[in-house]
Amino acid sequence: MTHARGERTALCDLLDRLGPDAPTLCAGWSTYDLAAHLVLRERRPDAMGGIALKPLTGYTTSVQNALKAKHPYPELVAKVRRPGGVFGLVKALDEAVNTIEFFVHHEDVRRAQPSWDPRELPAELEELFWKRLSSGSRLMLRRAPVGVVLHRLGGGVLLAGPRGGPKVEVTGRAGELLMFCFGRQEHAKVELTGTPENVERLRGAPLGM
Repeated sequence: MTHARGERTALCDLLDRLGPDAPTLCAGWSTYDLAAHLVLRERRPDAMGGIALKPLTGYTTSVQNALKAKHPYPELVAKVRRPGGVFGLVKALDEAVNTIEFFVHHEDVRRAQPSWDPRELPAELEELFWKRLSSGSRLMLRRAPVGVVLHRLGGGVLLAGPRGGPKVEVTGRAGELLMFCFGRQEHAKVELTGTPENVERLRGAPLGM
């Protein structure tokens, strides 16, 4: 099983266990909303634009709400469980595009619950996350108010954010750094080093894609 398929299955198992009304780290979204989002992302390419582009969010939201109205929660989770669309059906694309998507959303559900512990991730998955951070951290941290130095436990340093000004160092495992850079700062197991003011500014910044 690929990492993408493993995260997909684990997320769906958790969604089934928690039901439609459990919280997630996605602001304002329940598990029902998240399931609808994942179905939309794979099966409604006409509505995907609003995921990244604000002018199109109205249409995307309307399609997501329509999916909830049309499909009971267990049915939506079952659709998420079965890979759909070109990304889900071609294994190489699935691994390239969906591994991080399903990891982050799996953690969005796990970490929104009353108690959770960080998972011990396979070394190859941590390495994959670090490679993605190496190529994508500048984009994810483009709205950072200060320079950011990512320190990976076990080795590796990346610099992103504004240059020439104050910096905050963020230290943790690659998976935790990924969650931080995707805007889940308050729920990432990382250590921040810098002035208190700059640390708080970074914690509250709108990071992510």
